[in-house]
Amino acid sequence: MQDSAPAFRLILLRHARSGWALPGQRDFDRTLDETGYAEAELIAQSAADHGISPDLILCSTAMRCRQTAEPFRRTLGEDIDIRYVDQLYAGPAGVYTDLVEAHADQSSLMLIGHNPMIEDVFRHFLGEQQSATALANGYPPAGLAVIDFPAHSAVGRISAAALSKLLLPEPGEVARG
Repeated sequence: MQDSAPAFRLILLRHARSGWALPGQRDFDRTLDETGYAEAELIAQSAADHGISPDLILCSTAMRCRQTAEPFRRTLGEDIDIRYVDQLYAGPAGVYTDLVEAHADQSSLMLIGHNPMIEDVFRHFLGEQQSATALANGYPPAGLAVIDFPAHSAVGRISAAALSKLLLPEPGEVARG
């Protein structure tokens, strides 16, 4: 945990659980399942309870990501800046890290996207050891990681990072939610 405000805060959120594509349905149009809706609501409320409110949310245009983002709008306020980015749907992890670098002038940025890219970005900024310790079983649906960067490097690229918070929907909470 940081004693002072970080120079930059990155919040990574993998979309909540979704159902399989129905016959004839594109992967892009898959929706959250019942558990996923509960996870999205719980993780948005947990983020608000922990004072996590990004300056900007960049969200994949896929339906399951947009549905995961919606509880944040309700919980954090209608004026939250959510931008939908097509490249977060099918782009590689490099697209995610490029977007992080491009928006590092913000105080905080949330990415709502897909695995394996979210997990790859998590490992990219935290390193293999810290990542494996924090998420030994991989990056779960609706998992939210807060990564703080103490400073920017001289060339404007993001410097070393530390995991500040990891919020995971608890199965018992989802069942009650």
